[in-house]
Amino acid sequence: LVADKHASYVETLEINLNDIKEPILCAPNDPDDARLLSTVAGDKIDEVFIGSCMTNIGHFRAAGKLLNNYQGQLPTRLWISPPTRMDQTQLINEGYYATYGKVGARTELPGCSLCMGNQARVADKSTVVSTSTRNFPNRLGKGANVYLASAELAAISAIEGKLPTVEEYLKYASKINETASDTFRYLNFNKMKEYIDISDKVVLSNEYQTTLDKETSKLLSQGSK
Repeated sequence: LVADKHASYVETLEINLNDIKEPILCAPNDPDDARLLSTVAGDKIDEVFIGSCMTNIGHFRAAGKLLNNYQGQLPTRLWISPPTRMDQTQLINEGYYATYGKVGARTELPGCSLCMGNQARVADKSTVVSTSTRNFPNRLGKGANVYLASAELAAISAIEGKLPTVEEYLKYASKINETASDTFRYLNFNKMKEYIDISDKVVLSNEYQTTLDKETSKLLSQGSK
């Protein structure tokens, strides 16, 4: 992402990522209440939601690889909801849905799921780790206390049944890093045969193509100013 050359801002925030030594969560139930993991470690977790538009397929692979090493049923109720059906299909083909099923995770239809707040719901007064965008009171469940966290931290919490210590988190994170290049592969439409085959057959009308060319030229012209 590149800012417009003449853009002005009300405020500029500079964060040195070298100063961040541990995960940061948002505590219940306020997305502005940011906490270091070390200050909330050990809190018992009842349910975990990995999903919403905040996630990509790599997050589900990372969770799957950690879960694959777990034996038995999880101590938490784990919800899995990829953001798109394309992600779901790919995860099924790669065998991750079998792993989710093995540990008793509940797989939802791709999309918003718990994040929307008007579909499935967590148990009343439960403590939850979620990858969703907001944790306002009662959004995910009546009286629920919801932490917002990364997908990796959410997966670890599902396995541990609690918010891990920083040391525990780093131990799991090192396992994720071992196969990061494979885990965090994006789905690119222009590299997927089934989509390439379909796109090659698409025919644009002359009227639509003319409009598209004009709008593209306009955007390019605005970007160069």
